[in-house]
Amino acid sequence: MDPLALAFLPGIGPKRLLEALTQEEPLAFLRERFPEAVSLYPEAERRAEGERRRAESLGIRILGLWEEDFPESLRRLPQPPTHLYLRGALPPEERAVAIVGTRKASPWALGFARRLARELAEAGLWVVSGLARGIDREAHLGALEGGGRTLGVLGSALDRVYPPEHRPLAGRMDLVSEFPLGTGPKPEFFPRRNRLIAGLARAVLVVEAPLDSGALITAKHALELGKEVLAVPGRPTDPASLGANRLIQDGAYPVLEAGDVLSYLGFSPKPKAPPELSPEEAALYALLSQGEALPEDLAQAAGLPPERVLSLLALLEIKGLARALPGGRYGPG
Repeated sequence: MDPLALAFLPGIGPKRLLEALTQEEPLAFLRERFPEAVSLYPEAERRAEGERRRAESLGIRILGLWEEDFPESLRRLPQPPTHLYLRGALPPEERAVAIVGTRKASPWALGFARRLARELAEAGLWVVSGLARGIDREAHLGALEGGGRTLGVLGSALDRVYPPEHRPLAGRMDLVSEFPLGTGPKPEFFPRRNRLIAGLARAVLVVEAPLDSGALITAKHALELGKEVLAVPGRPTDPASLGANRLIQDGAYPVLEAGDVLSYLGFSPKPKAPPELSPEEAALYALLSQGEALPEDLAQAAGLPPERVLSLLALLEIKGLARALPGGRYGPG
């Protein structure tokens, strides 16, 4: 008896499938209750075998609800998928953040999403999104730029990546879908995809979303699953930000930078390597570390011309190691 073949039978949803698999004779158990569906088992068995062969040729694993390593968070969904199509790996739920938003994002939101994803990836987190245009795409790209892992959850089959212009990007990522191979995108598939995004991540972060955005569906699923919901505030008069702003009104945690996400979830950013300093910069920084001082006093202590010290202070400011203070004084950054 092939569990995948049972999953392909019409009318046999995840709960009935799992119940059947606890029986000594799953097929007999189902035959008593769904004789018409079970009569199609030989055809479903052939389909399952063909699906496995095709998936294997594409480097795709079919992961069933009946398997031990099926994501526990997806089991808790009101309507979990009976099986998943996976290329690559799934993230550990506790280290995954979903970044979602509108497809028609404004330039500031696109840049913010990319930078945010890059910094979260640099801190060792996975970024999960839906491989759509707009915010999703920038989130995936940012995570890759940060040297991290990013999971694309598709609203189509893994061999029918949508939108098609994202296929090169998809080739650099981990991918998952619940749709059988050969299935193209349909509008009704994307809300189903969104529940998987919410289920696979510890938190959902909405960057920019109008009130009718699918990103709010993802946030709703996250709340129902007891996940964290965060949002980036936008201008109150901007329709594209009304959804994210309303989430904040309703209790979502506001995010102004990646550090907000990391601290809220209890993570620390990876320590950055100290910037390289010239001997003069290092000597001046050592003096600054002793306390605030005027440039002329620093010049005298360092034995350097005042104009050179001002130039060095500017370089140290750029590197985040010095800061200008009231009264013309400088201190460590």
